[in-house]
Amino acid sequence: MERTESAGIPADSDATRLYARLLAEPGRPSAAPGPDWDERRLAAATAELLALGLLQPTAAEAGGHAAVSVDTAVRQLLLDTDAQVTALVAALSRARETVDRLHAGYLPVQHRHHTGTALELVHGADRIAALLEDAARGARTEALSLRPGQDLSGPALAGKLARERLALAHGATLRTVYPAAVLRRPAVLAHVRELTGAGARIRAAHSLPLWLIVVDARLAILPAPGAGPGGDAMAAEAAVVVREPALVALVAELFEYFWSAAWTPPELLSVASDMTDRQSEVLRLLANGLTDAAIARKLEVSERTVRRLVAELTADLGAESRFQAGVHAARLGRI
Repeated sequence: MERTESAGIPADSDATRLYARLLAEPGRPSAAPGPDWDERRLAAATAELLALGLLQPTAAEAGGHAAVSVDTAVRQLLLDTDAQVTALVAALSRARETVDRLHAGYLPVQHRHHTGTALELVHGADRIAALLEDAARGARTEALSLRPGQDLSGPALAGKLARERLALAHGATLRTVYPAAVLRRPAVLAHVRELTGAGARIRAAHSLPLWLIVVDARLAILPAPGAGPGGDAMAAEAAVVVREPALVALVAELFEYFWSAAWTPPELLSVASDMTDRQSEVLRLLANGLTDAAIARKLEVSERTVRRLVAELTADLGAESRFQAGVHAARLGRI
């Protein structure tokens, strides 16, 4: 017997054979088309026909089915799909109306609250988690953080990675300092490797006095007094949200103090993000023995800018001197 196939279904498959039998003998009870069929084959073929809309239950026989024409099955499928699309359009319309209500009625209230509240005390890990989520979603220029402790549970690390990837996706610069000791833990090291690979800049310090987060120079989050030294933000019982620009700037300066004294861990050097053209040029000129003054003249920048670039490169390469920075850069193929 010649076989034809359409959409990967053989013309003599179990489902097509059962469908042909039910079309040819509509008055007979549902049964296997042949003696070699068992209940499993019959059930599988019946399930396939039901999924395609080619069967409908019969009133005369309990558990029996009657064949439905292909045209009827197609019409019903289109009707069902049309109903689903109509429901989705209605849901989208309701969502837009809700967004309009949130923007018109509640966003001004939030703005007034934030404008009039330089300091806000937030209690509870759930509320702090929601606060960090909002901060990550709102980050547009930079997100800075000190992490003296780290929750090593899978969900906590996954949640933190998702939040920080969100900030990176928005184009924000992400800089984080961890205690060097915590990076010896495999789970944390794997976590920061993923962050570094995504474009974050990670450094290590011998010790950190507290955790803190600064977002876009507009928002800072610190542990509340009595919340305990160190630890991870997600484990804190209370946090202080700072929105006063002068205070946020002060917290950012505290972060920069620890950032400047920290270094890039050697374990992350191989996955660190690429240097800028200017940084690469500074490294090349350093390797050629030029002084800061000579580099400044060559690049037409101030000596202060060169000193800052050299300090950043030395720290990012995990080096303790200009010479060692050149050695590390050469080993990584960056000069």
